[in-house]
Amino acid sequence: MNIILIGAQGSGKGTQAQRLAQALGIRHVASGDMFRKEISERSELGLKAQEYIDRGSLVPDDITVNMILSRLNEPGSAAGVLLDGFPRTVAQAQALDAELEPAGRGIDRVVYLKVPEDVLVRRLSGRYICRANQHVYNIVTKPPKVAGVCDLDGSELYQRSDDQGDAVQKRLDTFFRETTRLFDYYNAQGKLVEVNGDQDIEQVQQELINTIKEAKEQKRPS
Repeated sequence: MNIILIGAQGSGKGTQAQRLAQALGIRHVASGDMFRKEISERSELGLKAQEYIDRGSLVPDDITVNMILSRLNEPGSAAGVLLDGFPRTVAQAQALDAELEPAGRGIDRVVYLKVPEDVLVRRLSGRYICRANQHVYNIVTKPPKVAGVCDLDGSELYQRSDDQGDAVQKRLDTFFRETTRLFDYYNAQGKLVEVNGDQDIEQVQQELINTIKEAKEQKRPS
């Protein structure tokens, strides 16, 4: 199974993607995690990406597409992947389809994790991440046991530059302007479904699993 999980920043997409990939036994490919690794290593790609991320803008397609496609061609992705944060534009989606088609692969289901914009702003403004392993907390909905310290590895919690001030609203504006164009693209292929992301984590997880089960049933030969 090859699945795309789409959701605005603050929708809980990262948390749900990790859980879903584990439940399905497929590889979780998160563009954000890949970029943060490049940035922390101060690679050439990471430095270029940082300029756009700090402004709340999308990283250009030529940088993002090449990075993701190289991961999809690795042996660990052969059984299937759950794509998190990619594609974000129609051009990226077309490049993905063009890469998968010659190998007889394709996207089986595209899930949009829908959350109201006012909820997204509140979540993002209170979001903190641990430096060691990128575990996510929220000072309102999921605070750490000790302020400023990760429960799991004891590392420092920090707030990303794009989770502060005007960058929060700009990121959301960019998402709803650019990424939502993907809905028409995948809806025309009959692959798009919506899941209510404004629920408890476990409720969202169960809806996602049910959605993927339906996709498997539809794919199974009669």
